[in-house]
Amino acid sequence: MPTLDDIRPRRAPWASPEGKPVYLVTEDDGKLARLADSMESAQLHDAAVVLDHSLSVLGNFDTPEAELRCVGERLAECLTNTLRVAQPGRTLTQGDGRGEAR
Repeated sequence: MPTLDDIRPRRAPWASPEGKPVYLVTEDDGKLARLADSMESAQLHDAAVVLDHSLSVLGNFDTPEAELRCVGERLAECLTNTLRVAQPGRTLTQGDGRGEAR
């Protein structure tokens, strides 16, 4: 059984209501860790789907402005989530210099 020294805080794939990083202190196979893993997978899958759709939309020069705006907003949302997943400093011990452990 792991001790507290073996468990590193992990950055969650979601932000606090204030937009600050959230850190989980959990075992790799714990409920919250599995939830975070599942969310990360879903976010990366969504990003791939949105990217594929956006390439199709952007390739059509007759695309209405409203649809272009919608695609841009979804791309920004997916990029935010993807960066949260891939960002260096995902464990508190490495730190990204911002926020506090939660």
